[in-house]
Amino acid sequence: MPVTKKTAKKTKTNKPKKPAAKKQPTVAQLAEIALNGKGQRPIYAPRGKKLHAKSWLTEAPLRMLMNNLDPANAENPADLVVYGGIGQAARDWKSFDAIIKSLRELKNDESLLIQSGKPVAVFKTHTDAPRVLIANSNLVPKWATWEHFNELRDRGLMMFGQMTAGSWIYIGTQGILQGTYETFAAAARKHWGSKATLKGKLVVTAGLGGMGGAQPLAATMCGAVSLNAEVDASRIQRRLDTRYLDEWSPTIDHAI
Repeated sequence: MPVTKKTAKKTKTNKPKKPAAKKQPTVAQLAEIALNGKGQRPIYAPRGKKLHAKSWLTEAPLRMLMNNLDPANAENPADLVVYGGIGQAARDWKSFDAIIKSLRELKNDESLLIQSGKPVAVFKTHTDAPRVLIANSNLVPKWATWEHFNELRDRGLMMFGQMTAGSWIYIGTQGILQGTYETFAAAARKHWGSKATLKGKLVVTAGLGGMGGAQPLAATMCGAVSLNAEVDASRIQRRLDTRYLDEWSPTIDHAI
């Protein structure tokens, strides 16, 4: 008698499917969203060969402005602050949107005028004229006081452009690193001889923002040990992540 083998039937079970990983937008897509959006939003500068303005002469300042406010670059992009606490790229979001629109429409024989972060005019000029002219925080000396400036700023009539925030040419801490290093190196030569460095010296300073964040690395490059005070934990972490800073301490006593 033949022997038969009975196997148990396999039953299918409906296992819950894992949700598909959400696809992250590309930099190009983020840039398009920033270009075509309105009001407060994350800003990412376009990259690559695609034009978003009428020519590269206007594409360049468009990208420079947007790069100033890139989250990897700006100190507080939500408030249009690039660095230095109050250094802005545009006066307000309405002005920012108007600047973007003007740059995208600007012709090669026109010039855009910016007054303290707000577009105020487009003039017919010529092809060799500057495409953008910017004047920030200009006050007649009698009224060039913080009190008067703050009054105008509170009324939405002015902004503080710092050196490279309002002129759209901020490139991050790398832009101030060389100058900070050269300053430390010059101090060493002045006080300890033409071939001296800061080896064996302690640099005590404060601030780890867009400008001050260059100090610990610049001091290390000169051979010094740098002790930096900073109240904002996110700035400390950013400098640790970018290796401008070696370690952090919760108290002065612990640091010393």
